[in-house]
Amino acid sequence: MLGMIKNSLFGSVETWPWQILSKGDKGEVSYEERACEGGKFATVEVTDKPVDEALREAMPKVMKYVGGTNDKGIGMGMTVPISFAVFPSADGSLQKKLKVWFRIPNEFQSNPPAPSDDSIKIEDREGITVYSTPEAQDRWHYFPLLFGSGCGPRLTLPEACPRSGTKPKIVIKQFGGYAKATDYVARAAQLRTTLEGTATCRSDFYFCTGYDPPMKPYGRRNEVWLVKSNE
Repeated sequence: MLGMIKNSLFGSVETWPWQILSKGDKGEVSYEERACEGGKFATVEVTDKPVDEALREAMPKVMKYVGGTNDKGIGMGMTVPISFAVFPSADGSLQKKLKVWFRIPNEFQSNPPAPSDDSIKIEDREGITVYSTPEAQDRWHYFPLLFGSGCGPRLTLPEACPRSGTKPKIVIKQFGGYAKATDYVARAAQLRTTLEGTATCRSDFYFCTGYDPPMKPYGRRNEVWLVKSNE
């Protein structure tokens, strides 16, 4: 636990590498298109629990892994954002499963330390193309996210994840504070409405991302990523 805290607060932080491809506007909403690199990711999957509870189980596992709970005992620093896939039902509510992604820092991409926890998997992912709104942080939220432990069985993420060909495109909505499932659902619905007539997005899953350690009480940054359909 100490290693996790030290790594989060004092370890190096790098951004998931991306290149801005274009910028655009629709009404009052501005976008930038990014090509995000693929690479090796540490992943944790949880099923049969509500998203907020599942995230409290999965996230500490990833944080401990990058903080030194691995076969080399190395604190790797952080790559942001950390993303997790959620799976909406027909009414927009989230199913009881998620999958956390953490991109291994560049220094360790070629030979990542092996996780000590066998519920953490190292997976190779293809790059993705995303659309992002300009940065907007909320600086006055002080409700801590409490972490637990444990993990459910593996689930299969849709084909946007493995390295297998064309990059999926994702559109992003950004917001601040300590985000919960209800926040992500509301932001995803808002973004889908904004994109009507402009883009067709996957309805079976989307990504939620965070850029900050749980100990950071303000200036937090969260995003919803909607995967653009190729159809």
